Amino acid sequence: MLASDGSGKLISKKLILFDIGSFFMENQPSRQCVVPIHKPSREELAFFFASGILVSIPFAYFFENLVPAAFSAALLVVVLAPFIEELAKVFPLFYRHGETERSLVMLGLLIGLGFGIAEYVEYVFLLGAPPLARIPGIVFHASSATITAYGIAKKNPLPYYLLAVFLHVGNNFFALTGDIFSLFGAIMVLIIVYLLAWRYYHRASPDKVVV
Repeated sequence: MLASDGSGKLISKKLILFDIGSFFMENQPSRQCVVPIHKPSREELAFFFASGILVSIPFAYFFENLVPAAFSAALLVVVLAPFIEELAKVFPLFYRHGETERSLVMLGLLIGLGFGIAEYVEYVFLLGAPPLARIPGIVFHASSATITAYGIAKKNPLPYYLLAVFLHVGNNFFALTGDIFSLFGAIMVLIIVYLLAWRYYHRASPDKVVV
């Protein structure tokens, strides 16, 4: 419909109504949603540590047992296991929201620590591995999970997950070969994964909430 503006020009009534509506919308007070910073309690920290044992370990074992028998043990340990285990360790984090970047990374570290301790107990008490030889594995699992958790906190998990997998492949490869050069390589991988985890933990914001 058309209306006159008093000077003989025709103006659309729809345009007039739109302008009036825009005026009132622009003058409405803005509404903001305030998300409080959540700091995990001791119970929550213990829960995620336990998740590395009670959730991530069964997750990894289930999918590793689905691998066809035609695959060699070396291929499973060096290539497939890193992909499965690095996903298993951070799987519980995908259901966590409202954490700061820093606290989410901390939860990833705790899951990896629980995973590493469970694996340590398995290798030492069930498979008879030397206790001291398995301690680096605890550090590795906690650190690699921290790397992927940082990617989740930044809403870009894939590159960090693949980085953790690549380091895990190197770690397992050097563990299988067992010569002096492999020992040096394993130490270098452990140092790299630890330093990266340290860096990403401190780069994660203690104030920015992940939603």
